Amino acid sequence: MDVVLTKAGRVKIRYQARLLADDGTRISVLAPWSAPGVRDFGFVRFEPGDVFTEHYWRDRWYAVKEVRDGEGGLKGWYCDITRPTAVRDTAEGGTELEVEDLELDLWVSADGSEVLRLDEDEFEASGLADRDPDAGRQAVAALDELERLAKDGGLPGILAG
Repeated sequence: MDVVLTKAGRVKIRYQARLLADDGTRISVLAPWSAPGVRDFGFVRFEPGDVFTEHYWRDRWYAVKEVRDGEGGLKGWYCDITRPTAVRDTAEGGTELEVEDLELDLWVSADGSEVLRLDEDEFEASGLADRDPDAGRQAVAALDELERLAKDGGLPGILAG
């Protein structure tokens, strides 16, 4: 299956992932770090060998990615604020997860001590709240919900099962 991440109407990245589960609401996939080289955010480095267990929902405005290093050590969770995910069959007989990134992100360290709201300036600059007020409200509410879950230690609970 391919994960297709779009931003502002354009494909940002496309990568292959292995389907782990699909219960009709949540889709979970496993994917290696797919960007070239290392991406150092300052608070975490994504690098070749890292493995992402990614959870997408058809009815929620976010995706949660559990990030592990090549030896299986938990780095943390990277959460993308997105429109609800769509799953589509391709003309070639494959399947695509279509994910629209809405700029806002949340990082939660493995021990839960670091909960960082990211890219709020990019979200503001995107103009989404003006163009599509409902989507803007949903995006901010999703970020608030994930931050609350992370600070209360409940983030792993929504991924169980």
